[in-house]
Amino acid sequence: MDFSLDDTQTEIAALTAKVLGSDDDVWRALASSGLLALALPPELEGDGLGVAEVAQVLTEVGRAAAPVPAYAALALGVLPVETLGTPAQRAHLLPPVAAGEALLTAALHEPSAPLTAEPAATARAVGGRWLLSGVKTAVPYAEQAARILTPVSTPYGTAVHLVDPRADGVTLLPTRNSAGTPECTVRLDDVAVEETGLLGDRGAVAALHRFAVAGALALGDGLLAGALALTVRHVGERTQFGRPLATFQAVAGQIADVYVAARTVHLAVTSAVWRLASGLDADAELDVAAYWLAEQAPKALATCHHLHGGVGVDETYPLHRFSSAVKDLGRALGGAAHRLGRLGDRVAG
Repeated sequence: MDFSLDDTQTEIAALTAKVLGSDDDVWRALASSGLLALALPPELEGDGLGVAEVAQVLTEVGRAAAPVPAYAALALGVLPVETLGTPAQRAHLLPPVAAGEALLTAALHEPSAPLTAEPAATARAVGGRWLLSGVKTAVPYAEQAARILTPVSTPYGTAVHLVDPRADGVTLLPTRNSAGTPECTVRLDDVAVEETGLLGDRGAVAALHRFAVAGALALGDGLLAGALALTVRHVGERTQFGRPLATFQAVAGQIADVYVAARTVHLAVTSAVWRLASGLDADAELDVAAYWLAEQAPKALATCHHLHGGVGVDETYPLHRFSSAVKDLGRALGGAAHRLGRLGDRVAG
């Protein structure tokens, strides 16, 4: 297997980095550059690409710790709708996202049940419609989204429905996270969804989870790499006792630990995304990479803060954007203990 980026992926990464480094409205600039339309089919003026190329955009967003809704829009919205949706659903929902004019998101978590495969939220068929009830937690950009991809349990198994957050019976309760980005608890009380609001088949929940985890991994890979680069620059330029901090053995050892963590996470993430993009069974690799990210990234960011000293906790310095986003991402993955439990279940069969 060859994990090297092809020419298209290399160009996507370079273009994303260039856009994120500009002084423009970054989200609009990403849209006008075509980077939000990569996964759209050609008939919708997209490039017909997939998760591997979208992952390059998310990695660069993480590397810059850019405060844009790329994870929600692309990993929780565009990729699953493109894969699971009908032609009519894709034509209705995807072009506004690609133009930077609308958002999609997903309600993956329930109270004490992150990324649950068996939702407590339910859908029952009444008069040609589905009525959805339940509680979803930590839904990013729920208030701003055009639709929320919502996993539920039905009498026939699990399903994903497209919920309008402004529909009758939907209650949005804003909640706090580390990065301060929009997030809500979503309550559903007999929310009516037409048959056309059903997304995909009975494997839709698992597919949605794969895209969500892969997107979180790509974003986290970039966050860790960006924090490492920021810290390396700081210890190379900051002097103490007339010498750069990087020349002290203790500092060199700690920055080496962060480097090892970043490279380990990068390899695990690259392997998982490669398998998913290749149409192979990627569930084990996604679980392994998610565990490594949830376990190692917070520790590595703590070391980066320590090596920065007082500068690292200054809100005018960018390091806090990386550490806050890493905390939220770890929670989105369910935390290290949850990921390790999934791996244990997988090993035990």
